[in-house]
Amino acid sequence: MHIRDHTLKDSATLLKLFHDTVHNINIKDYTQTQIDAWAPDNFDLTRWESRTRNYKIFVAEDNKGIAGFAELDIDGHIDCFYVHHERQGQGVGKLLIEHVEKEALRQNFSRIFAEVSITAKPFFERSGFIVLTEQQAEIRGQKLTNFRMEKLL
Repeated sequence: MHIRDHTLKDSATLLKLFHDTVHNINIKDYTQTQIDAWAPDNFDLTRWESRTRNYKIFVAEDNKGIAGFAELDIDGHIDCFYVHHERQGQGVGKLLIEHVEKEALRQNFSRIFAEVSITAKPFFERSGFIVLTEQQAEIRGQKLTNFRMEKLL
């Protein structure tokens, strides 16, 4: 497994990984209606690509293909952080978060932070993040509980 910077040709694969992970993993903590709002079947690839223009995106990949990805914004915000639904529990997330932290330190960030799903909260806690607040995010008319979390570097 290695971590590399993403290229534009990865966009369709990352969008599918995001969609499939939300629908297969996060469904245990959210309703189907919430999941459909979060990761709709008709999410536009062009919109997906344009929302990531200012992010550093890291891709975890091995000989089986892309196993996960993480997006780091210019202020230390981790926007997307997803591990393929069939690759959960194999250390992919650990490699990605370590890579994100190294990049954040390289950029002299004092912290990294994210809005974390109910499902991902235990992983982020194990990675040294603390909960700042529980919140209700509204996505396409649906309210989803998540947690604003941070890790000081």
